[in-house]
Amino acid sequence: MTKPFSKMMWRLALMSSLVVSFLAFTGVHAHELRPAIADVTMTKTKVKIELLLTVETLLAGIDLSEVINTDDAPQAIIYDQLRSLTDTELANLVSKEWPSLAQGLLIEGGGSFKLNNIEVIPETNLDLPRDTKLTIQVDLPMNDDPVAFGWVARNGGLVVRHGTGDNAYAAFLNGGELSAPLPRTGFVDETKVQVFWRFMVEGIKHIIPKGLDHILFVFGLFLFSLAWRPLLSQITAFTLAHTVTLGLSILNFITIPALQMWLVEALIAISISYVAIENILRPKLGWWRIVVVFGFGLLHGLGFASVLGDLGLAQGQFILSLVAFNIGVEFGQLTVIAVAFMLLALPFGRFIQYRKVVVFPCSLTIATIGIYWFFERAFS
Repeated sequence: MTKPFSKMMWRLALMSSLVVSFLAFTGVHAHELRPAIADVTMTKTKVKIELLLTVETLLAGIDLSEVINTDDAPQAIIYDQLRSLTDTELANLVSKEWPSLAQGLLIEGGGSFKLNNIEVIPETNLDLPRDTKLTIQVDLPMNDDPVAFGWVARNGGLVVRHGTGDNAYAAFLNGGELSAPLPRTGFVDETKVQVFWRFMVEGIKHIIPKGLDHILFVFGLFLFSLAWRPLLSQITAFTLAHTVTLGLSILNFITIPALQMWLVEALIAISISYVAIENILRPKLGWWRIVVVFGFGLLHGLGFASVLGDLGLAQGQFILSLVAFNIGVEFGQLTVIAVAFMLLALPFGRFIQYRKVVVFPCSLTIATIGIYWFFERAFS
């Protein structure tokens, strides 16, 4: 039998919508930065590193281990001033400050870093980050020892890529990690278990803690009903859809230009609002709800694909890496559902005011956040 809420339970339930609102609005990233990408090639005596990064963040002294949005950094004004420099002025500044910048690079098995070339890639829109490609050389001692590369934690995320073809290596590094030992000849010797684990962890991370928009979408699906059948139907449709577009995107059957990714992100924001609004206005499972969730899953798959695109999957590891990443994403989604079930459904689900006090305010909050994100992503 259902029971009425006590005043304390009303307060506890309403707190959930406030927590969702706080996390989401503090997690909006108008000027969120992509991870840097380092392509490493080697000979017997030298390492060549082509490093693609937003160098203004390093020059401004922003600690990207604490913020991923330049607007949130104490050095935001300095960053904006650096971003307004011409391409030539920025290149000259990088050359001047290279000794300081090089101190943030890490290498195990090699000598000092030498800057060979600076290429600032033009970006006229000052609201968007500007990429700079640094070509760096490191002399190696006269032995056959492998080399590991990385950079300090404050520089943020770094994708390190090595080799080509079926045995190419790619890893996303955080927190001052170093890459796997990179051999001077041949390829990184990784077992299938190591590859699987690495990409599964990346899939989990893309949901928790990085994927706040995906978390809110899944949370919106959870709020639709306490029954398992509607939840299972929605999650299955969502999973199938984002798996399809994720695979097609990585295989280049679907290509979204980088300049158009804002549209995908904006539509993802709309998807978050839609499912939340339908939770309030039309809380009955029907074919339309499943079709809509499937359609939105196709969009979310394009968002997932951008992460794997940065990692640059090797064709020989394609299926293994894709499956592992997808399993990680599903694990992250199920974790969101499990936490929501324990915090909301388990203690409050038996009360007759559950929809009024939990579903309505949480869904309204999610819908508002989605609309806010849409305008922020579409017009910033």
